Amino acid sequence: MIPKFGEPVAPGIDYKERIGAYALLPRNDLVLITHQAEPIPEFQLPGGAIDPGESPMAALHREVLEETGWKIGAGRLLCSFMRYAYLPEYDQWARKVCHVFLAIPVRRLGPPEEKYHTAHWMPVELAIELLDDPGNIAVMRAYASIGNSRYFSTNFRSRKTSVARGHVRS
Repeated sequence: MIPKFGEPVAPGIDYKERIGAYALLPRNDLVLITHQAEPIPEFQLPGGAIDPGESPMAALHREVLEETGWKIGAGRLLCSFMRYAYLPEYDQWARKVCHVFLAIPVRRLGPPEEKYHTAHWMPVELAIELLDDPGNIAVMRAYASIGNSRYFSTNFRSRKTSVARGHVRS
């Protein structure tokens, strides 16, 4: 069972399932996150819905480029979580299944393509303070808990993150 975050499930609400790919993007001692100014200002992990017929990895690369302007290297699945939330930009309630990948930012190609998005490099501790989504916060806390983000970002092939417990398992 994957961890659940967000609003409790409410009877009578029709939740639309949205499966998405999101990125944890470390570089040296910083992480790259995005700020979406509208409809509600919030900091978030770059990512979003996987389009019909699109692979999770293709969605990850597309979403990171759209929201940050950065090209990324190959990603590896880090963890998954579920979130029940109201999405004001779509005016709907959703059951979001969020697959978080660890990927390395390779090159900045330009500014974010998506309107109202800006990309921000910051220390992990600041990202934990600024992120709005409880699932994103749990992912960042689990990442921070290993103590050496540089080691993790370059040697993540055999590690998995337990978001529910907030730690990394070998």
